[in-house]
Amino acid sequence: MKRSLKQIADAVGARLVGPGQGEITGVASIASASSSDLAFVDDEKHLTAALQSRAGAIIAGEFAASAGSGKPLLITDHPKLAFARAAQMLRQNSVGGSAQERIHLAAVVHPSAKLASTVRVAARVVIDENVEIGEGTRIGSGCAIGAGVKIGRECEIYPNVTIYPGTRLGERVIVHAGAVLGSDGFGYVRDRKTGHYEKFPQVGRLVVEDDVEIGANATLDRGALDETRIRRGAKIDNLVHVGHNCQIGEDVVIAAQTGLSGSITIENGAVLGGQVGIGEHATIGEGVMLGGQGGVLPNKILRGKGQAFWGTPAQPLREYLKQLATLARLAKKD
Repeated sequence: MKRSLKQIADAVGARLVGPGQGEITGVASIASASSSDLAFVDDEKHLTAALQSRAGAIIAGEFAASAGSGKPLLITDHPKLAFARAAQMLRQNSVGGSAQERIHLAAVVHPSAKLASTVRVAARVVIDENVEIGEGTRIGSGCAIGAGVKIGRECEIYPNVTIYPGTRLGERVIVHAGAVLGSDGFGYVRDRKTGHYEKFPQVGRLVVEDDVEIGANATLDRGALDETRIRRGAKIDNLVHVGHNCQIGEDVVIAAQTGLSGSITIENGAVLGGQVGIGEHATIGEGVMLGGQGGVLPNKILRGKGQAFWGTPAQPLREYLKQLATLARLAKKD
């Protein structure tokens, strides 16, 4: 979508310096930008390269305000964030057309489903009874959406996503290809007499709040009896597993291949590195950073806003590094 430089500057809270008559249609790196693209620079040492690029305009910090270039500049104190917001603005497409144009002929939509007038549904989508989908949401090809699912406004559901019955998604949620939302948790009861396992009821639900992004092939289980909840702004990478009854706080970041057992609490602003494993009923406190391949034992509580933990079992980074140094010295003695 084309946007004027003034529209972009107003939208991202930037100050426009230089000619402002041009229009921008996309974003790109400094090296690959064309005359209709927007690029950004957040370090003064890259400013010259940016000004010499083919980009139609540059988002930059205050260090660029007096550069004296003929190229339009959008000046802001956080260029990278402004660039991200501009990119999102440029991706927005108006959705119109008839129902036949918006809903592919190869899609199957139950008559009781309520789809807003601007919802787009691709081929081979199956939407079950009593589903509700909000304005501007797009459903990619091959998705299966179970009975009673509710999806908010302006969500992007990529191809082959499976959403189990009763799941709730807020507004502006992004779900990448192959993800499974609301599947049964891994819960069984062992019969001590026979040694056999019998399934424990998995009748709760999954609730995903606004502005959450869920990566490709991630799996998020429903609650066993209550709910699993992913709170506003959480970002979950590809191939992450979230077990039943987990509570994921606001603005939590979870990197790829992390596995969470059941009934875990991750408090607001925590950051989990790749391949982290956490045992059931553990708590990761607000703002805690847990390094890649870190392991947390069941029922363990990690606290310390801004503190980094590493290793298995996870411990404060300074202690972990001391132990590594000690081991290295012992190995040299041998």
